[in-house]
Amino acid sequence: VLGCMAERLKEDMFQDGTADLVVGPDAYRDLPRLISVLSSPSTAPPSSDNGSSKVTMPTIPTERAVNVQLSLDETYASISPIRSNPQDVSAFVSIMRGCNNMCSYCVVPFTRGRERSRDMESVVEETRRLLEEEGIKEVILLGQNVNSYHDNSGVEKQRKQKNVDDDSYQTSNAGFSNMFRLRQGDGHRFADLLDAVSALDPELRVRFTSPHPKDYPPALLTLMAERPNICNHLHMPAQSGSTTVLERMRRGYSREAYLELIDDVRRLIPDVAISSDFISGFCGETEEEHLDTISLMEKVQFDQAFMFAYSMRGKTHAHRTMEDDVPADVKNRRLNEVINTFRREVQLRNKEVEVGRLRLVLVEGESKRSTPENKTFSGRTDQNKRVVFPAGSFATEEEVLKHLQSSGSGLDIDGQSLLAMKTKVELSRGDYALVQIEDARGHTLKGTALWRSSIVGFEQLKNICGGLNSSTVPSQTLSKQLIL
Repeated sequence: VLGCMAERLKEDMFQDGTADLVVGPDAYRDLPRLISVLSSPSTAPPSSDNGSSKVTMPTIPTERAVNVQLSLDETYASISPIRSNPQDVSAFVSIMRGCNNMCSYCVVPFTRGRERSRDMESVVEETRRLLEEEGIKEVILLGQNVNSYHDNSGVEKQRKQKNVDDDSYQTSNAGFSNMFRLRQGDGHRFADLLDAVSALDPELRVRFTSPHPKDYPPALLTLMAERPNICNHLHMPAQSGSTTVLERMRRGYSREAYLELIDDVRRLIPDVAISSDFISGFCGETEEEHLDTISLMEKVQFDQAFMFAYSMRGKTHAHRTMEDDVPADVKNRRLNEVINTFRREVQLRNKEVEVGRLRLVLVEGESKRSTPENKTFSGRTDQNKRVVFPAGSFATEEEVLKHLQSSGSGLDIDGQSLLAMKTKVELSRGDYALVQIEDARGHTLKGTALWRSSIVGFEQLKNICGGLNSSTVPSQTLSKQLIL
């Protein structure tokens, strides 16, 4: 057993023969030794033979091995992971480990340890290798608290007086606070890393997860708004819409501060999609506090959400100081209300925001329901929404842009002009397609591809047309004429 569960349960995993090898998340480098301990016969102590000579006798292999020691500096920066599916257009790159937030419900600080970040150069070089050698089109930067990334390697650590803040660190707004003061000091912040990674190639999409709402300073949001290949999707785990519950959770912000951040994000990045996490039935949650969460979801209209009933974890602050006093049936009822609210609001939002829009979709391959007779592709938008659309032959972006630039008529292009374009291409995995969204069903969008596109070309198209909304896209009938 490897990872967080091994770290949390430790030797308890050996009970009843559940496991014979238990390794925590910071001890993977020790795996070869631990496996050899298990597979190789051990040696019995020397015994006397007639009182004169000693004989070493082999015994059966060791029955169990364990290493659950947490580290203050292990980041696995020097290890290049092998991708389980090299055909994927996306790749994950871990940039930091651990968490300092100590939310009262969360066991991560006890299973992953304190925050420590890889040096920025190693992250950039790993991404460069994936881009140049494996041809990825999208990178997802990973961390338990990814946007609190802080690389202070190579920086001479200055002595700081106690309780003196460092202006180099900034929270999302004045309503957010930190429980720990370990984020101060010189070095590279997350915005610096995101800037460096996204600068590698303008056609490389960059995403990140999982962040904390407190670490979205204006510099980070401004960079995202200015850099087209940084995806317009932010995960902002609210956990609850009640300020009093957030206080018990030790989240470090109020409902009002969270909503202020949402307003800032949508002002700076108007086309952003926002996802969130919610916990129903946390310790002491009242019906009024639950309704605060429902009203927050209705107000924000999240594009995606991960919703759970509270389950207490050992070692946490809540386990030590609170009572898990919300009955299971109440938790489940509230969770169902949260889920139903999300489903209702996301359907309304997708109908309003997505249908009729042009979206740049990164083709991931054939959709699950694709057949030889009815071949369809599946991919994701900049906003991380799945889109399914029919396969076919399409015009190229180069010819379309040339026509639009010469005509000066925005997207007022007739079907005959598109059909007359000489170059037609088949889409394949890893291509970008310009797709007109025609329907929204739950979390999945459906549409029709217009032509093979690119991130740079899509930005040029926006400039030519002065923005892409439902009033500037071709008609449904025109879209269907483009499939040959």
